[in-house]
Amino acid sequence: MKILIAYDGSEGAKAALDDLPRAGLGNSIEAIILSVAELWLPPPPPSTGVDESFPLYTPPGLKSARETVAQAIEQVRSLAKGASARVQATSRSWKVSTEVYTGSPAWEVIKKGDEWEPDLIVVGSQGRSALGRLFLGSVSQKILTEARCSVRVGRRPTTAGGAPVRVLVGVDGSPGAQAAVQTVAKGEWPSGTEISVIAVEDLSVPLALGSLNPQVTEWIGETDEGNHQWVRKMVEASAEDLRGAGLDVSAVVKEGDAKKVLVDEAKRLGADCIFVGSTGFSNRLERFLLGSVSAAVANRAECSVEVVRTKAAREE
Repeated sequence: MKILIAYDGSEGAKAALDDLPRAGLGNSIEAIILSVAELWLPPPPPSTGVDESFPLYTPPGLKSARETVAQAIEQVRSLAKGASARVQATSRSWKVSTEVYTGSPAWEVIKKGDEWEPDLIVVGSQGRSALGRLFLGSVSQKILTEARCSVRVGRRPTTAGGAPVRVLVGVDGSPGAQAAVQTVAKGEWPSGTEISVIAVEDLSVPLALGSLNPQVTEWIGETDEGNHQWVRKMVEASAEDLRGAGLDVSAVVKEGDAKKVLVDEAKRLGADCIFVGSTGFSNRLERFLLGSVSAAVANRAECSVEVVRTKAAREE
C-alpha cells in the first residue's frame, strides 16, 4: 500500500502522524512525506561556460530572493526529516522517504498524487505554510475534491493509547460507501476494534433512487416504509461484510441531516475515525445522503475522517 503524507510541521500535521497507528494501515506500507515551501523559485543563476573573469551582475534583490528560498527549502527539508523519524518510531516496518517542493501546497500534493498514484493521501486538519499562511486548513477541501485517491484528514486521537479503536462507517448504498466498507474490511485492526455502521435517512429529501440503480428498484417500494426497509437491508448487508472480516460490528439507522448526525454520533461513540464514500446517489433535486456531505463531515468532525474513492472515480 502506498501513502502520501502532506506535512508542514504544524500541530495539525503532527496530529495526523499520531493518528496513523490507529488507522488500520498494517505493516506493508510505502510512504512518502511531502513538504512544501510556499515559495516560487527565482530565475536560476547563469549556466556554466560564462567567462568567470567577467561575471554577470546579479541584482541584490534577486540574490536575496535566492537566499530566502534556499533557507526555506532547508527548513522544510528539516521538517520532513523530523516527520519521517516520528513515523518510523511507531511504524518500524514502513518504508518511509521524504520529498520537498516549492510552490502551491495543494497543487503539489495533488500533482504528486497523480504521478505516484498512492492509495491514500494523509493531510492534517489545519496547518501553516513556510510563510505563515494557512496550509492544510484551507487547502484540505481542495485536496478532498480534486485528489483521485482516498484522502484521510487526520486528527489526534482523543482516547488513551490502550483504548480500543472505534470506527464509524457511514453508508448510503452508493459505490463510494461500498468502497468505504471494503476499505475498513481489508484494514489491519488491533484486537478489540469496534465498528459502527450507520445510515442516515433524511426525510426532507424526496428520493428518486429507482431511476438510478436497478438493485434499489428491487428493494425499495414507492412508500416511505419501502424506503426504510431498503435502508435497513443496506445497513445490515454492510455490517455482514465487515463481520465476515472478523470485526466486531453494530449497525443502526438514524433520521436527520447526515452532516450533523454522523459528526454527533462519532462524538457520542468516541470514534477515532469516520469512513465515508466520496460520492453518493443523486436524485433530480439534490444529492442523496453522504454524497453531498462527505467533505462537510471531514471539515466538521472532531475525529479523523477518511473519504474513500472507488477505483472508477480514480480513473475519471
